[in-house]
Amino acid sequence: MATTRHDRLRPFFYLLPAALLLIVFSILPVLYGLIVSFCRWGITYERFVGLGNYYKVLLDPEFRQSLTVTIYYVIGTVPVGLILSYIIASLLVQKLRGMGAYRTIYFLPYITSTVAAAAIWKWIFHPGDRGLANGLLAWIGGLVGKADMPAVLWVQDPRSIFRVFGEIIGVDINWGGPSVALLCVIIFSIWHSLGFNIVIFLAALSALPNEVNEAAMIDGARGWKMARHITLPLISPTIVFLLVISVIRAFQAFNQIYVMIGEHALPEAQNVTFFIFSKFYNSGEVGYGSAAAFVLFLIIMLLTVAQMRLLSKMTHYS
Repeated sequence: MATTRHDRLRPFFYLLPAALLLIVFSILPVLYGLIVSFCRWGITYERFVGLGNYYKVLLDPEFRQSLTVTIYYVIGTVPVGLILSYIIASLLVQKLRGMGAYRTIYFLPYITSTVAAAAIWKWIFHPGDRGLANGLLAWIGGLVGKADMPAVLWVQDPRSIFRVFGEIIGVDINWGGPSVALLCVIIFSIWHSLGFNIVIFLAALSALPNEVNEAAMIDGARGWKMARHITLPLISPTIVFLLVISVIRAFQAFNQIYVMIGEHALPEAQNVTFFIFSKFYNSGEVGYGSAAAFVLFLIIMLLTVAQMRLLSKMTHYS
């Protein structure tokens, strides 16, 4: 039976509603934002400035500070989150009683609203005596004979974690590094993202053929040797996927910082997305904020391409 023109066009009619939604709510706003980034734009259009906004972003020390904070955040969340997720998934893949309940418990943080969960963690890290973290420190201080330990500011503390550690051990350490406030956000983000990573790792580990593991065990592979030479190479595509997704997600983090640190975040805890938000809604510099958003887009795109090219050589596809 000959295929008519109507038959060839039918699939495109089915795709048309989704395509229209994609164009109207995704593609057109991005193109409009790109146009705005080349203009001086407050509430309305003022004048065309070309690449002026981009030069201003690259030379802005406040933007460079926010980019440094973003890098600290990525380094603090991605490796630790992936390692913890793999370890927990390796335990949950075992066929033991009650594993279904444990898997559900570990996945619950991920499906919980980021705003609601961050609000709870903000209370945990409350800088006063009402915070759970300070309450725990006071209890520990009572046990070791230091009942007068001062409350930690936590989400309001701009000091470097290395400086705080030096004060604890009595050594003057003036290194840079993430602030205590950013560390609080990092801890929350690791906890919140564990569920997604664990589920992906569980799917990969459950799909491994038993014959390979049994053969490796016969050859004497156990523990770390089994993971290093058998398990990790077999699930390397999953690791690459989670690494790329986690880096992208870390560069785009906003909700947890906005809720835990507040609208007027400390410079030591203000990442690039918060910088963009501040330029849009606090300063009213829409064109400048759009340029910063596209600079962030280019950074994420270049990092993603670099990761895919570098990690593809270490990825084993069975």
